[in-house]
Amino acid sequence: MKFIILFEDAPDADPDIRKTHMAKHLDFLERNADKIEAAGPLSDTDRQGRDGLWIVEAGSDVEVDKLVHEDPFWSTGLRKSYSTIKWKQVFSDGARLIHPD
Repeated sequence: MKFIILFEDAPDADPDIRKTHMAKHLDFLERNADKIEAAGPLSDTDRQGRDGLWIVEAGSDVEVDKLVHEDPFWSTGLRKSYSTIKWKQVFSDGARLIHPD
């Protein structure tokens, strides 16, 4: 089952926290590449990096929660909160993944 994880960064987090912990965060993503298919920061209208998004393949919300809390960014205080949204992918790489009647 696919999930979209939307992260909200803490507004009072140290501005350098992302840079300081990025190597550990990327190591974590690589170790979990079998579950975390894509990840990256979002940008506001001023093109300032903020918040984040993951696309995850997991068996349950519990598995997703475990991943989120194991991410080095979580324990640093960068993240204020996150939302987990179940997602049914119907199109990828230029092709339909479903074939309705």
